[in-house]
Amino acid sequence: MRRAMPYSLLPVPRLTAWAGPRAAVGRLGGDEFAMVLDLPPGRRWLRLEQLVRMLHTPVVLDDGRTVDVAASVGAAAPDVLGTRDLAALQRAAGAALYDGKHSGRAVLATAEQAAVPSINGRRAGRPGTAVWGRAA
Repeated sequence: MRRAMPYSLLPVPRLTAWAGPRAAVGRLGGDEFAMVLDLPPGRRWLRLEQLVRMLHTPVVLDDGRTVDVAASVGAAAPDVLGTRDLAALQRAAGAALYDGKHSGRAVLATAEQAAVPSINGRRAGRPGTAVWGRAA
């Protein structure tokens, strides 16, 4: 049986603190989270680097043990991709996340990642990804 993760270990409070009061932060499911916020182009990379550092900060448990944390970050920007469609931006961010997985860096989606037929980074055609004839 899998135990529920204590609230103090969930990344939502960390993500909300990083994103600020004008952002929308939520859990998509499992260990996948999404944020919608405005990152000005001139500060985008600095803020994404801050996010990666914050997400890699170890967590101290109630019993004093320290747990190392790893996270992958994919981002998509309307000015880079030429769209404000949230579904398209989410797919592109998911593809960017998987392209940069385990790199320790945030990846900002390009037009190439925006063209990948995926939702939440899962590629069409992989076992277990087909739902009603399309990528899940």
